[in-house]
Amino acid sequence: MRLKKMRRKWIFLAPLGILAVLLFIAIGGEVVRQLWNWLLPPLLGWREITFWQAIGTLALCRILFGGFGGHGSSRSGFRRRMADRMADRWERMTPEERERFRQGMRGPCGFGPSTSESQGQGSRFGSAQSNPDPSQ
Repeated sequence: MRLKKMRRKWIFLAPLGILAVLLFIAIGGEVVRQLWNWLLPPLLGWREITFWQAIGTLALCRILFGGFGGHGSSRSGFRRRMADRMADRWERMTPEERERFRQGMRGPCGFGPSTSESQGQGSRFGSAQSNPDPSQ
């Protein structure tokens, strides 16, 4: 008896799910087409596109950039595992190791003064600004 109810439920829900996906694609394609044709021809001089070209553009963006949800993807799991690993590693560091790590990240990543600036040699931009005439 329970199996019959579940089967009847799926027979009703499956077409609704397919219809919802098709409706989402149609609305998404129309939105992309309208936005493209409203913005890009006047701004950049590009041609207007058709509905099917908008669907193709939407699919291409989905492939390249992975938008429209997918929060349970393996990439987010990977990021979470990496964040957990870094947090564990950070907790095991001594205060001296943490400071050495911070100093190492400041210079190459641009998050602070380089080692030459902290030693009083000036910044690479400051010396050029202090002498505005390049002939001297």
